[in-house]
Amino acid sequence: MELIKAIKDSFVQLAEALDQLTNQQYTTVSSHLSGATVGQHMRHIIELYQCLLKGYDAGVVCYDHRKRDPAIETNKEMAKQLLVELFAGIERTNKEMKLESYYSDTDSSVMILPTNYYRELMYNLEHSVHHMALIRVGLKEFSADHLAENFGVATSTILHKKQCAQ
Repeated sequence: MELIKAIKDSFVQLAEALDQLTNQQYTTVSSHLSGATVGQHMRHIIELYQCLLKGYDAGVVCYDHRKRDPAIETNKEMAKQLLVELFAGIERTNKEMKLESYYSDTDSSVMILPTNYYRELMYNLEHSVHHMALIRVGLKEFSADHLAENFGVATSTILHKKQCAQ
């Protein structure tokens, strides 16, 4: 399935990006990232996928309840290992799920929407591409510019550029 392939390709690109960084660079606060680190963006990507996989069996995903593990954002080898685990566990049968979320900081009620596993995978991939684009900006601070050509570029943008080139 193309969606799974695209996600796995993004995991490979993320692992390759990690290989270009020292652990110190991974955890360095970046002025280009508004005071965030590459590690924080990597943690965010990983935890959204983890959250989806954790909720798969029960059929409920709530990204607001993700773990937010500081170890992921401070240890690039741990992040790489988690990408390997996600790579191995992402292929699952599509199924109906419920998405739970909180959209108000003054009201504690939860919004519940119908969704499915593949739809949430698509969301995670698109969200990851957004964070990969930010990681690409952060990596420039360290002169780590040996990224895949389309690292952090949406598929629709890639296809549009190909169409314009014809």
